Amino acid sequence: MNRLHYFLLSLATIFVILYLRSPRRPRIAFIYLRYVVLILVGWVVLSPFIWLICSAFKDQTVLMKYTFLPPVSEWSTETLNLQSFKTLFEGEETLQGKVYFWQYIFNSLFLATALVTIQLFFSSLGGYALAKYNFRAKKFVMFFMLGSMMIPPIIFLAPVYRLIVAVGWVNTYKALLVPGAVSVFGMFLFRQAMVGIPNDLIEAARVDGCSEFMIYLRLIMPLVRPMSGAFCLVTFLYSWNNFLGPQIFIHTQGKLTLPVILSQYVSVYDFKYGVFLAGTLLAIIPPAILFFSLQREFISGLSSGAIKG
Repeated sequence: MNRLHYFLLSLATIFVILYLRSPRRPRIAFIYLRYVVLILVGWVVLSPFIWLICSAFKDQTVLMKYTFLPPVSEWSTETLNLQSFKTLFEGEETLQGKVYFWQYIFNSLFLATALVTIQLFFSSLGGYALAKYNFRAKKFVMFFMLGSMMIPPIIFLAPVYRLIVAVGWVNTYKALLVPGAVSVFGMFLFRQAMVGIPNDLIEAARVDGCSEFMIYLRLIMPLVRPMSGAFCLVTFLYSWNNFLGPQIFIHTQGKLTLPVILSQYVSVYDFKYGVFLAGTLLAIIPPAILFFSLQREFISGLSSGAIKG
């Protein structure tokens, strides 16, 4: 038996002792068991992230020697340092000149932010139209949109690429932003959130002289803020982790995004895994910050969209 086995056995022994002390009122024992299970599950979930953080700061010579950090007695600049980050930001020579890692971060941030802004505007407009306007063939349009969601996007890759080549958008960000400007999934999310808004509120705004666009912008959007936060988070994560689009449409090294570059670093830094892990650590920081700042809107937004007809 190793240390882990002894540790788990001691936890189980404590539970048995607490239970045997008062078998008729085992409340304390089960509270203890609940917290133990939650802590163990939390450790299992967080251990890969802890390992990633530790590996990014470990020196290449001790990267595989210790699972997490070396013992405190061995901490020094030879075991823990910033060499992986220094190598990462040194830059690499390309046909277009020297490209630095911060440029890939900026490219991903720009694409993700631009796509979130564009999709939020058009998807919320479409959801508002589907929720509050009656027009001919409305049911057919919704049926067609739902049917389009059942088709895998990869099927359209070849015709979309041919169209992008025809209009001359290859190696430009237009090839990534324009085809994804409208999200059918986002339109239905906003529709679900806007259906519950009373029509009398909109009519009152019209009586007061408010234009249709101002009703959408100043009345409707503030009321569906939780859904907007959830949609922004989902769209940002999709764009931030998008690998196939930049890999196919972007050919210049300086315009590539983090997912593509990190996949290339697997072979570029074949014997320097710490550099790849340092880049991976930096790549997960922006989505993590956004998630923790929008987690309340994310949960409440998806819940409100699920219960409204």
